[in-house]
Amino acid sequence: MRAPAFWWRQERGAAAFALAPAGWIMGAIGARRMARAGAVVDAPVVCVGNFVAGGAGKTPTALACARILQAAGFNPAFLSRGYGGSASRGNTPLQVDPATHGAALTGDEPLLLARSAPTFVAADRAKSARAAISRGADVLVMDDGLQNPSLRKDFCIAVVDGETGIGNGLCLPAGPLRAPFDQQLNHVDALVVIGGGEAGERVAGRAQARGAAIYRAELQNDPAAAAALAGRRVVAFAGIGRPEKFFQSLEAAGAIIMEAFSFDDHQPLSQANLVQLRQSARTHRAGLVTTEKDFVRMAGAHETDGIETLPVKLAIAAETAFARTMLAAVRAAQDR
Repeated sequence: MRAPAFWWRQERGAAAFALAPAGWIMGAIGARRMARAGAVVDAPVVCVGNFVAGGAGKTPTALACARILQAAGFNPAFLSRGYGGSASRGNTPLQVDPATHGAALTGDEPLLLARSAPTFVAADRAKSARAAISRGADVLVMDDGLQNPSLRKDFCIAVVDGETGIGNGLCLPAGPLRAPFDQQLNHVDALVVIGGGEAGERVAGRAQARGAAIYRAELQNDPAAAAALAGRRVVAFAGIGRPEKFFQSLEAAGAIIMEAFSFDDHQPLSQANLVQLRQSARTHRAGLVTTEKDFVRMAGAHETDGIETLPVKLAIAAETAFARTMLAAVRAAQDR
């Protein structure tokens, strides 16, 4: 599903007002769910999520957290719902193997996470947590877990897109919020604001007033991949929360975008889609390039020869301070 444009406008138009009553109901349900006490497991839990539906940079943030934990001597594991994969509908935890599993089973994001640390997928996050601990994990990183009440969280990070913030500030379906903003803030220890923008700064200001730590960050292109694309004609495609961010990253790398195709977040590409993309590349005498997430979703289902990716990595401006805060919370949880 692609988010409707009116979600991101500060001015609340007719559609937002018409859907507001449904948003109040959905928001109340979401807030009540978040207030439930989570299960306590034998390892600290670091949660990475966002306030709104759609992409904000959660997976790069989760990867950054795991990298920091590993550098400090911990053995983290990721817990993912595995959105879009059949394993997400089962209660038996699956440890993701990127060499043998595909996105139809695990979802796309777990395949990326599993490159960096053991990753477990199941509908029941508490069962996944216990499975990860039994296999040596001493810290758990929940990817997209802010609204999930299944586990008690020891350090909770909300990721905010600086350009869009929380949109019109209304709850689904009237706006993008998964629960009322102030009530979600009750569960958040830190904000990572990715990219600049007034919308993100407004969110940061409100969160800081409530005691949350604020960290600024940027998604940076992989230098080698960016250099390989500089000056080249490309046909770009992406099925992520905000495909335009990927296209902007390509332009920043110096690629010349001849045509850009946007798909819904997590959308599996059909063979007809791929035929259209390859035809466009031939017409423009250009290469095909996509995101890492789209590429792993295609792998195993389609022929991917000749399709390149532009990987990105999260760079946190005050990473030392961020690491110190997160590690202090993790160590305090271990001492309980």
